Amino acid sequence: MNSRVFALCIFAVASMTALAPAAFAACDARSGPKTAALVELYTSEGCSSCPPADRQLSRLRQMLDPAAEVVPLALHVGYWDYIGWKDPYAQAAFGERQSGLVRAGRQNTVYTPQFFVGGTELRSWRGGLRDQVRQLNALPAAADIHLRARLTAEGALALDVDATARAGAEPAALYLALAESGLVSKVMRGENSGVTLTHDHVVRKWIGPVRLTGGTARVQREIALPAAWSRARLDLVAFVQGESSSVLQAMSAQQCAGS
Repeated sequence: MNSRVFALCIFAVASMTALAPAAFAACDARSGPKTAALVELYTSEGCSSCPPADRQLSRLRQMLDPAAEVVPLALHVGYWDYIGWKDPYAQAAFGERQSGLVRAGRQNTVYTPQFFVGGTELRSWRGGLRDQVRQLNALPAAADIHLRARLTAEGALALDVDATARAGAEPAALYLALAESGLVSKVMRGENSGVTLTHDHVVRKWIGPVRLTGGTARVQREIALPAAWSRARLDLVAFVQGESSSVLQAMSAQQCAGS
């Protein structure tokens, strides 16, 4: 289609009232010494070119070396809704963020599917994701993130996340994203009419930017989780992004699931 223009555990819970064992009911993790690669895919259910990119994002971790540090996110945009199918996962803020990343890269075109790795556009995503992730992982992190998350007795998600920029880092902001995997849609209209689509790492909740003041930022928040969201397939992502759009560090709460 042509264009127009950290870590939260995977909660193994069956319902709001059936809490998981302690290992999954709470998470406390810190980012590592090297830069994790934040991979953002801007996509839409109204875009016939997007399903291959969606699949690439879904299998990204399997494509990479087991030691690779990668944090995938799928941000659905709504500017193709006019074609005939309203993307149920699209948020206006994601289109605005995409436009901001394009401007930061001194480009002038937003389109789908569009990948950004570490805040920089990657057009050669079919063959270039491995190398881009490897290059970022070779860099020392310019920020540190400490993520604490727990499921409350009421079924809400309680977050306490702080970020600290390292000496010499550019001005930056902290962002949080709550993402869900295993989503399935039967598209009835538009370019993908009649197609059943499966999505992973879909951003459901977005918090930020929270500016780092004096080199630090903290977010304490309690988030109500809609009953329709699968607790077993939720992930929490935290990242620090500089004014230049470069991502100083990112982390996913998935590491708590294996701890």
